Amino acid sequence: MKVGLQINRFDFPGGDKKIGANVKKISVAAEEAGFDSIWVMDHFFQLPGIGNYTDPMLEAYTTLGYIAGVTEKVKLGTMVTGVIYREPALLINAVTALDVLSGGRAYFGIGAGWNDQEAKALGLLDPLHSNRFDRLEDTLKLALQMWAGDAKPFKGKMYELPEPHLSPQPVSQPHPPILIGGGGEEKTLRFVALYGDACNLFAHDMDQLVHKLEVLKKHCQDVKRDYASIEKSVLAGTDINSAANDPGPVLARAKKLKDLGIDHLMYSNSKDADLNSYKKFAVTVKKMHEL
Repeated sequence: MKVGLQINRFDFPGGDKKIGANVKKISVAAEEAGFDSIWVMDHFFQLPGIGNYTDPMLEAYTTLGYIAGVTEKVKLGTMVTGVIYREPALLINAVTALDVLSGGRAYFGIGAGWNDQEAKALGLLDPLHSNRFDRLEDTLKLALQMWAGDAKPFKGKMYELPEPHLSPQPVSQPHPPILIGGGGEEKTLRFVALYGDACNLFAHDMDQLVHKLEVLKKHCQDVKRDYASIEKSVLAGTDINSAANDPGPVLARAKKLKDLGIDHLMYSNSKDADLNSYKKFAVTVKKMHEL
């Protein structure tokens, strides 16, 4: 099983001036502990349940570029980009730049978007009233076309590009893995079967997770896609400090998820940026790799 870290908060000790130093310390510690991937949320306001919406939040691709510069091996991606936040060609260029500059370590994390509070506050497209799923499918199709080196005119449901030229091409072959986040059964999971290399789901309710995987399997059958070829990832809903201090239940849960077919399990950073937790958790990461 792969193990990932989602950096989902930046309210570290020392305030705003220490954010960069703390992100570097966490990223290096995670890589040294054996984590396979590091992710950041693509939001501009902090989410309810993690903190106050006015808490610090960094733009995702700038942050990933910074993390790429202080690490060497971990894969990097957004968990996940709301398709409404950037024009599709700009987004594909950003992911490509990350992949090229990191030596082929980018994931393309993408979803339909949902946070109407930040969208309205910042003058962005309202995800709930913007044909977001049509925009998502257009972006997925365009990414595959551009990453194939095909600059012919693109005409989708929402976007029309006369010449979607892209140079350089990604280092990852055939392209950065496309991870589609969300559990929508009619559209999102069908897009995973049609266009995705990976999906991301929640693991709070095991019965619900099993159901979502069965829905994905049915979509794969319908489009004649090999279900096993899709990487299944879940957010563990556990921070590193908690996982490091009580590894027994964490490892048992990872084993259960692996038995369900989950390939990639992701934890979140803790508010105090306790680097000792990463050292302690390294033993558990190694055991997860052996599952």
